[in-house]
Formats: sequence, structure tokens, C-alpha cells
Amino acid sequence: MLRKIEIQNYAIIDRLEIAFPEGLSIITGETGAGKSILLGALGLIMGKRADSKVLYDQERKCFVEATFDIKAYLLQDFFTEEGLEYYDELIIRREIAPGGKSRAFVNDSPVTLDILHNLTEGLIDIHQQFDMLDIQKPAFQLQMMDALAGNKTLLETYTTLYKNYRLSVKKLDELIEKNRNANQEIEFLNFQMNEFNKAELKKGEQEELENLLHKLTSAEDIKKNSTMLVHGLEEDENSIIGQLQLLTNQYSAISNLDSIYAEIYNRLLTVREELADIANEAARISDATEYDEEAIHITNTRLNLIYRLQKKHHVSSLEDLLEIESNIKQKLDSYSDLTNEIASLQLECIQKEENLRKMAGELSQKRISIIPAFEKNVHELLTGLSMEHAYINIRTQTLPALNATGLDDVNILFAPNKGSAFLPLKDTASGGEISRLTLCIKSLVAGAVTLPTLIFDEIDAGVSGEVARKMGQILSDLSGKHQVISITHSPQIAARADVHFWVYKSDTEARTVTAMRELSLEDRVLEIAKMLSGNPPTEAAQKNALELIQMK
Repeated sequence: MLRKIEIQNYAIIDRLEIAFPEGLSIITGETGAGKSILLGALGLIMGKRADSKVLYDQERKCFVEATFDIKAYLLQDFFTEEGLEYYDELIIRREIAPGGKSRAFVNDSPVTLDILHNLTEGLIDIHQQFDMLDIQKPAFQLQMMDALAGNKTLLETYTTLYKNYRLSVKKLDELIEKNRNANQEIEFLNFQMNEFNKAELKKGEQEELENLLHKLTSAEDIKKNSTMLVHGLEEDENSIIGQLQLLTNQYSAISNLDSIYAEIYNRLLTVREELADIANEAARISDATEYDEEAIHITNTRLNLIYRLQKKHHVSSLEDLLEIESNIKQKLDSYSDLTNEIASLQLECIQKEENLRKMAGELSQKRISIIPAFEKNVHELLTGLSMEHAYINIRTQTLPALNATGLDDVNILFAPNKGSAFLPLKDTASGGEISRLTLCIKSLVAGAVTLPTLIFDEIDAGVSGEVARKMGQILSDLSGKHQVISITHSPQIAARADVHFWVYKSDTEARTVTAMRELSLEDRVLEIAKMLSGNPPTEAAQKNALELIQMK
């Protein structure tokens, strides 16, 4: 609940501090006195954007600070998720600098406006006639039905199991996708591996093949040069070996005269024998060498296979190809079949879904069971507010798939007049009608659900007399379980207050400012009497005002 709000330098408020009690707080005042400014300040607390135009004094910063008691709202998880310190007493502060820069704090920790909005939407509910109200939201309508149906424990269990189920479904989807990707990858790797297996690459093979190809394509040169060598060495008329033999024979005549001559002679013999051996080898090569087109084709084909694989895998050596082949084999060995794991998880998800559908069915039955009585009670309250021909009709539809709340789609339809068709609230209810409907609905669910601080801004517009009295009674009943703050022009509603605040304007030397104070019983009688008859009030109006207050 809202304990206190302090405002400084906002709009025409210089400084204002108000403590709000439990129960029903009523705020009255003259038109233009600044009641709506309070709502604007609360809007800042709820995360709405602002600029320096709201500053009362453009030389000073503006700040709005609100203190809440939040122990009943179970917000510990929210604070943990946002990395904030939790205390049962919550202090929210907004600051706006003269330059327009805005800052927000939760328990002195800076936060974003989104965090502020998410936090306060469950703490303050400001109801104004033409707002898009939460009773129009299917989520609130379902929450309301669960509260009336006593679904709290069952729904909490269902929600926990549903979150677990969604995690299992997510894991299953990830496994299926992983397996699908793995199968595609395995198929591709197997295709590559088959190419390598067919190629049967061997270390050093590329260099050998390239050398062989060079020899095969040079066969004619090899044969021609080898033959020329044979002729030049020993077959020509003036062959080298023949000339060397003649010289050797001549030199033999002096070989025995000295060891040095004998050494030269022996070296000549060695050279002749070496050249003869070369000639024989050249002759053998010449005889054995022929141009082999088939061998060239085979060698070229093999080399082209290697070159194609190198180009495909963006490498330039056979060693790189062999490394790639080894890596592909390792990858294939590392993949495991996820089929069994997928099948097991699919069965688990089916079992969890069956259990959830059973629980969702129980939730639906309990929700549906409270509809007739709830529709009847709303109609009775609306009748008391001069809407005797107004009815609501709650329609439920079974969803095709489970969600976080079960299988129900809930929609409250409204027929405000005799003969009216039932239509969604946003399509049929006027501002005044939806104000009264909201009040009736929230008063009926007040005991079953934790509502935020309810702030009603002139929901009594257009009503008076007995209708206003009954509206005041509903507000009073509602405030028995929840904090209610109502800005009103109705004396019948004002008379129901546990605490009555009066907003007024006063003049300083420089300008007009807004202030607010709590009224004593005597002041309340006078203020309500003014609302009944005008200012100054008549004695009869003051007597009537006292009677209205005492009726509470």
C-alpha cells in the first residue's frame, strides 16, 4: 500500500508531503485546485516520462518520492531478477533536473523507467473514466476468475509444471534441430570422405608423379641424347673412347719408368672404363626409352585428381589434403546418434502435456463454476447504481494449445441497456458505465485477490443522490480489504471517508501554489456542506453533511 508521497517543485506544488492510511482516503477540492496534479506526480512514480516543463521553479530540480509497504505483494523474485535489494518498505524517487534530465531510483538504486513501470503496475491502479482499464484485459479477467474460483494453489502448481514442460519442449526442439544439422553435416562429411577413400592418397605421391610425368613427356629428348652420347663415346669413327684408348696405349710405353707415370696410366684406364660404362648405360637407356602416351595419360589423370582435391579444399600440397582427410575422419567419429535421446524426451513431453491438460481441465471447471453467481452479483450491484438493465456475460473458449494459465480464453461481454447485444467492454461501455462496472467487479474480487492501491479519479461523474451513496458504500466496502483513494465531487462519497484530504490553492507574493491538508471532523462537515449547497453552506446543508458522515 501507499504510505506516503512527497512532492517538491512540481507544477504549481512547491512542497507537499502527505501520509495515506489504510482504508478509504477521499480527496476533494475546488475545480482547478490541483487534484489532477497529484495524479501526474504519481504518474512519474509509475515510470511515465516528463521534462523540465513540470518544474515549479526552473532553477531547482523537481523530485517526487513515494513510500510503499510491499510485504503482501510477493515481489522478492522481481527484485532478485533486477539485481535490486528487497525491503518490505519500498521507496521510489523520481528526479527531474532543470535541463530536463530525469533519474529514477528504487531504494536508492538507479533504475530504468521500464523497470519502474513493471514494478509499480502492481502497486498502484489509477482509474480514470476514459482509461483503457485493466478489466478490459483478458489477463486480468482470468486472474479475477481464478481468485473467485479459489484456483490459487492449483494454478501455482500448474504454472510451475508448465514452466518445466516448456523447458523440456525447448530442449527437445534443440535436440531435434541439432540432430537434423548433425545428419546434414554427417552426410556432407561422408561425401567428402568417400572422395578421399576413392583417391587413396599416399604420402609423397604428388612429387613422384610430377617427376614421372616430366620423364614421360621428355622421352624423345632422353632417347635422342642418350643415343648421341653412345655414338660420341664409342661408335663414331673418332669416338672419345677410341681416342682415349689410343692415347692410353701410347702412354703405356713410359708407365714403368716412374710411379707417377704409372699412376697417370692407371687413371687413364679408369677413365676409359668409366666412359665405357657410361656408354653402356646410355645405350641401355636409349634402348629402353620409348614415348608412352598411355602412361602419360594415366599419370596426368592421377595428378589432375590430386590438383582438383587441392583446389576444392583450398590447399596447395598433398600433405594438407592428408591432414584434411584425417580431420574429416575425426569429426565423423565424434558424432553420436541422438535418436534414442530424442525419443525418450518426446515421451517425457507427452506425459507432461497429458498431466497439464488434466490440470487445465480442473482449472477450467472451477472457473466456469463461478460464472453464474458472479454475473448475478455484478448485475445486482449495477442495479443499485441505477443500471438495472445492465448485465455482463463471461464467455470462455478452449484454446488449441496450453499456455501459462491453462486452456481458457476468457472474455467479459457487456450489455448496458435493455435489449443491448453483449459486446466487448471496449466496444460498448461509456466512461461512466465502465467506471461503475469496474467498481462493482473490483469490489467483488477484493477479498479473493491482492489488489494494488486503487485510485479512483472522479468515477462518480454524472451520478448523485442514492446512486452516489451506494457507490460510496461500495468504495467503503472495497477499502475494508484494500487501500482506496478517491478524488471526488460527490458529498455522498466524501462522507464515507476514513480520512478526508482537501486540496486548495493559496497565493504567495510571487504566484499561486497548491497545498493539501487533512480535514478535521468539523472541517469535513463544512467541506461536504459546501458540496451540497455551495459556499457559504446553509445550516441545513451542514446538518445534512453531518448526517451523511454519521451514517458511515
